[in-house]
Amino acid sequence: MATITLEHITKRFGKVTALKDMSFEVQDGEFFCILGPPGAGKTTTLRTIIGLEIPDEGNIFIDGKRVNNIHPSKRDIAMIFQNLALYPDKTVFENIASPLRRMDLEEEEVDSKVRTVAKQLRIDWLLDKTPGQLSGGERQRVAIGRAIVRKPKAYLMDEPLANLDALLRLEMRVGLKELQTSLRDTFVYVTHDQVEALSMADRIAILDRGSLQQIGSPEEVYYRPENMFVAGILGNPSMNFISSSLSQQNGDLLIRHDSFIAVVEKKGLGEVLKNKVKDNAQIIFGVRPEDISIFFAKPVGVSIPAEIYVTEPLGNKTIVDIKLGNEVIKAVTRTSFTGKPEQKVWITLKDSKLHLFDQKSGVCVVHSDEKTPLKILTQRSRT
Repeated sequence: MATITLEHITKRFGKVTALKDMSFEVQDGEFFCILGPPGAGKTTTLRTIIGLEIPDEGNIFIDGKRVNNIHPSKRDIAMIFQNLALYPDKTVFENIASPLRRMDLEEEEVDSKVRTVAKQLRIDWLLDKTPGQLSGGERQRVAIGRAIVRKPKAYLMDEPLANLDALLRLEMRVGLKELQTSLRDTFVYVTHDQVEALSMADRIAILDRGSLQQIGSPEEVYYRPENMFVAGILGNPSMNFISSSLSQQNGDLLIRHDSFIAVVEKKGLGEVLKNKVKDNAQIIFGVRPEDISIFFAKPVGVSIPAEIYVTEPLGNKTIVDIKLGNEVIKAVTRTSFTGKPEQKVWITLKDSKLHLFDQKSGVCVVHSDEKTPLKILTQRSRT
C-alpha cells in the first residue's frame, strides 16, 4: 500500500496548460476516483503520477519520497489502461505472468502466483485461452490480474470499464470495489462516469480544464457542492439552476425570480446571506430534481405556481419538465404520475436541500440543511 501526494503540479503541452497548480493526497488503502469531462486533465494526472509525464512545476511523492526524476519502472505502481493492452497471441496464464517473468522468479512460484490471482478473479478456468476467445468482462479481469499479480504499491486505472456494455460495467463496478476492499490497496481510478465515482470511491476529486474543483466523499460532493460545476456534473438529472436576484426591502431579505418573490427567514441563513452577498447581487438558486414535489391542487403552506412542459417516463421513475417563468426545470416523481403538458401545477422545494450560488463566480455561498433550512416564509407573483 502507498500514499500518493501531488504538490502544486502544473503540466503544460505547448500553449495548453493541462494541469494547473494541482494538489491532493491519496491516502494509504483508499479507493480514490478522479472525475471530470473529456479534457479535464484526468489521464494526464495518472500519467504524471506513474512517470509517463514529467511535471513542469511541483512535486510528486510516493510514501513521502519525491519521485519526479524516478523512472516509471522504479515507482512500483501498476497501471490499467482503457484499451487493456493484452498480448493477443499469449494465453491468459502468460498475460498474467508477464510482469513476473521480468522478475526472474522460479517457474513454480510464477505458477502459484498466477493461479492464486486467477482464482481470486474467478478466471482460473480461462488460463489456457487467448484474449480473442474471451468476453469483454473476462479480458478486463485478465488485465486486472496482470496488474495485481506482482503486488505493487498502488494501482492506477484509466477508465477501465469505458468499453464495456451497461450490464458488464455494473458487474465490474461491484467486482472492483470488492477486490479493492479485500486487497486493502491504494486505487486511483479515473472516470467520466459519475455513477462509477459515486458508487465506488472513498473520496472523489473533481477536475475541470486542469483545475481541481472539489475533493471529498461522495456524500460531501453531492450534497454540498462547492460550485456550480460540481453541482452540475453530479446527479441524473443534474441540479436545476434558477436565475434569481438577492436584495433587501424593509429589513427583509428577498430572493426574486420572474415567477415569484420569496422572503428568506432572518435568522440562520438570512444572516449568512447578508454577510456574503451584496445587495441586488445576481444569485443562482440550486435545487436537485428529487427535492421538488409536484401538486395538482394548491397545497397548504407556501408553494410556487408552475406548468408542466413535458413528461419523461423512465420505468422506475418519471422526470417532469416544468415551466417556471421563462425557465424549464426538472423534477423526479413517481412512475404513476398522470400530469399532462400545459397542465397547471404547484411545486414545493425541500427547504433543507437548497443551494445558493454567486452568479458571477459560480461559487456556492449557502447550503441549507436540517439545522439551517432555507425557509421561504412568504411568496407572491411578480406584478
